[in-house]
Amino acid sequence: MSYKWIALSNTTLGNLLATINSSIVLISLPAIFKGIAIDPLSPANVSYLLWMLMGYMLVTAVLVVTLGRLGDMYGRVRIYNAGFAIFAVTSIILAIDPFTGGAGALWLIGWRIVQAIGGAMLMANSAAIITDAFPAEQRGMALGVNIVSALAGSFIGLVVGGVLAEWHWRSVFWVSIPLAVAGTIWAYRSLRETGSRRPARIDWWGNATFAIGLTAVLAGITYGIQPYGGHAQGWTNPWVLAGLIGGGLTLVVFAVIETRVPEPMFPLGLFRNLAFTGGNLANLLASVARGGLQFMLIIWLQGIWLPLHGYSYESTPLWAGIYLVPMTIGFLAAGPLSGVLSDRYGPRLFAVVGMLVMALSFAGLMLIPGDFSYPVFALLIFVNGLGGGLFAAPNTSLLMSAVPADMRGAASGMRATFQNAGQVLSIGVFFSLMVAGLADSLPNSLDTGLTAQGVPADVAASAASIPPVGTLFAAFLGYNPIAELLGPDVLGALPPANADRLTGLEFFPQLIAGPFHDGLVVVFWLAIGMSVLGALASMIRTQRAASSSADAIALASSGAPAPRSSRAPAVDPS
Repeated sequence: MSYKWIALSNTTLGNLLATINSSIVLISLPAIFKGIAIDPLSPANVSYLLWMLMGYMLVTAVLVVTLGRLGDMYGRVRIYNAGFAIFAVTSIILAIDPFTGGAGALWLIGWRIVQAIGGAMLMANSAAIITDAFPAEQRGMALGVNIVSALAGSFIGLVVGGVLAEWHWRSVFWVSIPLAVAGTIWAYRSLRETGSRRPARIDWWGNATFAIGLTAVLAGITYGIQPYGGHAQGWTNPWVLAGLIGGGLTLVVFAVIETRVPEPMFPLGLFRNLAFTGGNLANLLASVARGGLQFMLIIWLQGIWLPLHGYSYESTPLWAGIYLVPMTIGFLAAGPLSGVLSDRYGPRLFAVVGMLVMALSFAGLMLIPGDFSYPVFALLIFVNGLGGGLFAAPNTSLLMSAVPADMRGAASGMRATFQNAGQVLSIGVFFSLMVAGLADSLPNSLDTGLTAQGVPADVAASAASIPPVGTLFAAFLGYNPIAELLGPDVLGALPPANADRLTGLEFFPQLIAGPFHDGLVVVFWLAIGMSVLGALASMIRTQRAASSSADAIALASSGAPAPRSSRAPAVDPS
């Protein structure tokens, strides 16, 4: 087999594993929390929930640029292979979590963070390895397959996680072990360095300020959705404000450092290329919209639609994954095809059309009722996947073709940073908007619904005063909190029929369906706006000033001339 196909196959497997593990836990959390004996509704456990969700994504967002830059300096294959090995070892460690309760949660969170380091090594260098291995006329197709596999992993993880969680919570981690071990051995035996390596010094100050600043901002957003001081959300929490403001200022310091050091980790000069800048902006917006959609659809299915249609709460993760399959099919159908066609007709048109198709699907989802007809829902999420598939590979092709050869590792890492940061941002942004929407109507709905079933007014008022984020997490986890909110004494004093209805499948979903749909309207309007802006950003073209534009970028980025063998002009691939 030709080396380029070996490189494509192995990096596709690596990307797929890294991204499957970013979403497989998302839909498996009910089983994981039950397996390690954690109460998901206890205020003390909300941090475990958030870090289980976002720790992996936050670490990959912070580290991919650094690891892509290290790939440029020390060899992309070397960093990639080490990442595969770390990923394989941590998959084994995660599967043997020996603790329960808080200790069990901390074990999983800590080792997921280490696993994320391996995943970041894979993500940061895979696109650069492929770009080095394939000629320009086949690069769009190859990047299409690779990038589609990476993004499809986030969809596939939902299905696989739902199926495995039904069997045993540890199987969510077992599934990665044989593939990760085989992929590690295969990578060390088969991959070789084919790209240009650029000797440079490590930008320690840049690395430190970037990691501290981005971590502080994303952690601040994460904790901002938790209640604080009688407020439904925590944006007035001094620690949240310190994280957002302090992290933002640290990132400003980082930007200043990067303009003054001779070997920056984040080559800001690349942003002088308008196509690179516009492509990264579109990538960020698409990632936020796509990540937010995944969370909203899981809540919609697990917390509302499936229970209303007779599915037990224990089985909702499995069926939510199954009912989301059309989105994965749409993505897989359009992704590779758009890569091939972009080689022939140019990537810009497909990137723009893909974002507009996503915007149309968001509008359709906004218009259907909470208790929707599944064929209509399936068609809309299929169209959404189709739009995402049309956008993914052409967007990556635009980005990677706009930079000189010796900067592809850094560019690949920067692309992955925007993509992964968008996933974390989506949780904070979409959850905040949803909580704000719920705060207006949910307390009254909960109070009215409980008193209608004979619950004493003071008890109903107390239950209705719980922060909306608690109700949202209950729906996200496919969990009916009514029995816990009321307690056995109150339920025991009610007529049996009323108690059964309160703790049955339909009462809680019917109660939150209206307020949830009000929040969905706000969320999907934002997603539509992001998709349209992403389409406009994808239309930005490179200025064709002179054939030496790539050299100018390389010099501005590094402060030193690039090797002659790597000097290739950046072109507008559209």
